[in-house]
Amino acid sequence: MPTPIIIDCDPGHDDAIAILLALAHPEQLEIRGITTVGGNQILDKITDNALKVLSFVNADIPVAKGAVGPLLGKLVTGAEAHGESGMDGPALPASKFKPVDQGAVEFMLDIIRSSEEKITLVPMAPLTNIALLITAYPEVKERIEKISLMGGGLAYGNVTVTAEFNIYVDPEAARIVYESGIPIVMSGLDVTDQAAIFEDEILELKRRGPVSVMVGELLDFYSIYGKKMGYVGNALHDPCAVAWLLHPELFESQHLYVTVETEGKLTRGMTVADRRKKPDRAANTEVLLGIDREAFMKLLFDSLDRLDGELLLASGGN
Repeated sequence: MPTPIIIDCDPGHDDAIAILLALAHPEQLEIRGITTVGGNQILDKITDNALKVLSFVNADIPVAKGAVGPLLGKLVTGAEAHGESGMDGPALPASKFKPVDQGAVEFMLDIIRSSEEKITLVPMAPLTNIALLITAYPEVKERIEKISLMGGGLAYGNVTVTAEFNIYVDPEAARIVYESGIPIVMSGLDVTDQAAIFEDEILELKRRGPVSVMVGELLDFYSIYGKKMGYVGNALHDPCAVAWLLHPELFESQHLYVTVETEGKLTRGMTVADRRKKPDRAANTEVLLGIDREAFMKLLFDSLDRLDGELLLASGGN
């Protein structure tokens, strides 16, 4: 039986790839819905991006719009990395889908309450929607199997010296989630920077089917910012949160107590782990620290090949 999940996202190039990775494996993951939150770009833009990705592969999955910005303060976007649209690169057709009328919190609440199985949440954006859900309806925490999230980093940040983007945008929300008592699997920069795709691999994608080509075009644009920041290869951050659900054996991890700094002048948004031999509090997070990159890339390519085949079959092979 596939694991029922809700994806919370802000597409975003790597969000789009993560959604496609999940869509390629319906025998393992049942996407009950997708929610969006202001992050990589403003809410309307990233919601439209999510709908365009779904429309491109004919995946009619309900999408609900969530919070426009963080619990406190103003939204900081990732426009420098993701462009004016939030997903610059390929010229995707307009979506044939529309978001549902419900807001993200009520949408998630209904899915969780009506499900016979516990729901796994897969946030790869600022954690505002998740924090609002479990604060307003704390009883749903018992109906959430786990949270496999992309965010944070124990060794360093990418917005500041200490803070990764998704956590930095809304550290108050992130702290609520990490301290919620819900089991968390954390794909932070420690592992996601190892999940890098290189130029020759991007070129190979662009020699394949329509979904692979679209992903290659996404990565062409996304890699511009990475090169500017001195990276060799293009880190596939968000897909790690999905890949762990599909193949946890690809990862090395450590169980630690993790919380989020919300007040420090130099450390606001930092994910702080207690790595002492005798920590003050029991572990609340499985922190992913290593990945079999070659196996991860094979999973990605095989998944896109599967979507390519389905799309070509649906179009009559043209």
